[in-house]
Amino acid sequence: MSDRYAGLPITDDDATIAAALEDVSVPTLLVSLVHLTGDASILDGPHRPVGNYLNEVQGFMSPEDQASARAFALDKIIEFRDGGCVLPPPPSAELVHRMMEFLVAGEVPAEYVPLMLEELALDGTDVRDQAWVRDLDPTVQAAFHVVVIGAGMSGLLAGIKLAAAEIPFTIVEKNAGVGGTWFENRYPGCRVDVGNHFYSYSFAPDDEWSEYFARQPELQAYFDRCMRDYGITDHIRFETEVRSAVWDEESATWTVDTTGGPLVANAVISAVGQLNRPKLPDIEGLDSFEGEAMHSAQWVEGTDLAGKRMAVVGTGASAFQLVPTVAPEVDHLTVFQRSAQWMFPNPNYHAQVGAGVPWAIRHLPYYGRWYRFLLFWPACDGGLIAMTIDPDYADPEHGISDINDAARDMFTQWMADQIGDDPELLAKVVPDYVCLGKRTLQDNGSWLGALTRPDVELVTEAIERITPTGVRTADGVDHDVDVIVYATGFHANKYLWPMDIVGRDGVVLGEQWGDRPTALYGITVPNFPNLFCLYGPGTNLASGGSLIFHSECQVRYVMGCIEALLGGEERAIEVRQEAHDEYNVRLQARMKEMVWSHPSIKTSWYRNDEGDIYILSPWRLVDYWAWTKAPDLQDFELT
Repeated sequence: MSDRYAGLPITDDDATIAAALEDVSVPTLLVSLVHLTGDASILDGPHRPVGNYLNEVQGFMSPEDQASARAFALDKIIEFRDGGCVLPPPPSAELVHRMMEFLVAGEVPAEYVPLMLEELALDGTDVRDQAWVRDLDPTVQAAFHVVVIGAGMSGLLAGIKLAAAEIPFTIVEKNAGVGGTWFENRYPGCRVDVGNHFYSYSFAPDDEWSEYFARQPELQAYFDRCMRDYGITDHIRFETEVRSAVWDEESATWTVDTTGGPLVANAVISAVGQLNRPKLPDIEGLDSFEGEAMHSAQWVEGTDLAGKRMAVVGTGASAFQLVPTVAPEVDHLTVFQRSAQWMFPNPNYHAQVGAGVPWAIRHLPYYGRWYRFLLFWPACDGGLIAMTIDPDYADPEHGISDINDAARDMFTQWMADQIGDDPELLAKVVPDYVCLGKRTLQDNGSWLGALTRPDVELVTEAIERITPTGVRTADGVDHDVDVIVYATGFHANKYLWPMDIVGRDGVVLGEQWGDRPTALYGITVPNFPNLFCLYGPGTNLASGGSLIFHSECQVRYVMGCIEALLGGEERAIEVRQEAHDEYNVRLQARMKEMVWSHPSIKTSWYRNDEGDIYILSPWRLVDYWAWTKAPDLQDFELT
């Protein structure tokens, strides 16, 4: 077993170790002890988690049980330290499965075990690295050039894997640095909503996160550090935009036109993301406002909010972070809401990571890997149950299932408990559509806490127009402000826009897609050989997981397609129309069974102008992982 995650020798004194254990996840600590002692009976002992829920890392153990478990662990760790920090033989695969089920206090079905073993990587091996199935001609490999569009999370990942495979590549990035959305979104309060110890590359964990849900500067710094650590910097052309890419049939190459000059590529990987082209609302008078105005994703550095009257248009994910952050700073804040958002509690949303956590990751055997698993498991497919329509549900006009009703009741009560005696505000913040039907947000009380401030007003009247002095609503009221921030989202349904992508026989990708973008597994498109999408159509996750996990699946699949080209006589690989169509028929049929399609939802950025959904993945993560482990070459035409 590799020493990569086995932990550094422990030399700290008893008091230092005891203090560190106060910060850790006790269930994770207990699983780490199995590695440390080789004693599987720990899994049958009195110290054990009793339940599992997203972001609940103590397994619902009582404070007394946690304290007892920490004391038990302290004795074992001291014994390990004093014995020279010698690890026993690694646990068997069967024992690792038992450890999984112990940690999450429930069953981990056998079909998930290979996926979770891959995520854990207890032997230190990243099996998602492309393993070439045949020896390649080095001259062929050296002559093959890939252009990656975008140096956000997925584009940087593609570069790391291409570099590991020694395939020449160039990344074209419109910004001055890496990170994509984490480079661009700099509004106050901007942070991730997936636990950082899971929201990181599986092969490049960060042991030093300062918060459990890190803010933008720390996230951007992580991707910048990965760029440097994996030697990708010199492959990136910063502050360069792609204008078009045109396929040439005779040479089997793409000519990629950029603002820095043309590039010729044997393959193109689009890693432009979905949420990177800000969308301003279609409101009359948008340009007439005489104060400061900006989209949340285009925050103007140095904006002084002190003592200002501020308007925030929108109540989605960005507003959820922005509003509580700026409310104490401004003189008055008016929030304009089109529709309310379902939310669920996350007490750790703004919490600092205690010093004991990085200590445990550095020193306790495989603690960091198991902690990542603990965050992943409740976000892996369990949420799909409450998002799937029960065809036998008694009231299909207003709901989808009994379990969804239970979630609605829990979320509503949580909001009511925060609002207190203010039925008017409660009526505004409880959504009028089926629970989980849009992006469900998480909060630690800061959002509703901000809305209950006397200097914050939530307005649900429709906006009629923007005036030189502020916002006029449909009831004729003028809300005069000094600053307007549009937290109104992105052009999520416009993939690869505004680039012109021209494929075989002059087919234009934007015209082929229209407002119904489709791709096999969201990656490959008929008529566009050697073009691969990351975070493409039908891959946005609204039920759990992490986009980094999804991107690692997609990049492995893309690398398999490139390997098929390098290992044979063929120069082009293109998905067959029938394989593409069969997949998308299945996808749309499944989408109709999901909560996001419910008629109670009147507006949603998940939907196109016709109300259809082409950007979400309705699939279980375990299925998508299995489908993308390697391309089925029967789905492709190789020429």
